[in-house]
Amino acid sequence: MHTSNRRPIIRPLYPDEWAVYRELRLRSLADAPDAFYSTYESESARTAEDWAARLATAAVSGKDCPLVAELDGKPAGLVWAKMDSVNPELMHVFQMWVAPECRGSSVGRGLLETALDWAREREVRFVELDVTLGNFSALRLYERAGFRPVNAPVPMRAGSALMLQQMRLVLESAS
Repeated sequence: MHTSNRRPIIRPLYPDEWAVYRELRLRSLADAPDAFYSTYESESARTAEDWAARLATAAVSGKDCPLVAELDGKPAGLVWAKMDSVNPELMHVFQMWVAPECRGSSVGRGLLETALDWAREREVRFVELDVTLGNFSALRLYERAGFRPVNAPVPMRAGSALMLQQMRLVLESAS
């Protein structure tokens, strides 16, 4: 557990920071392969241009919000918030991860709160995410933020024994 007394800085990932994004994403997949749809193998095969294009597209889409957490000046976590492509009242949370050495330092809470603030600015009514059953720290974080389970758990991948629980948060109207 990280012992810094400082609060994490949460900020957008900019297109020229694709190497930071790549490093965090690959670390997350190596650290917690059971927490994500994607795999280390598939993501590590991406080129520098692929990583740069992801962030460049996000920067102009108006529908994407990739965030990085920094603690003591070092990347400590990642989350990607994305507006639903069909329903403007729905946002999804993906790629949520906190570096093991920074867990317990409010990084996860900071990332999630910043993503939710971004959703509120866009007048989103619902925020959804999937969490692997058995990932108790993530479940606890999401429940404390007000997320509740919806639908029955489903397998993470074809042939996988791991189960994902969809969770939803209903945001209060600002009006």
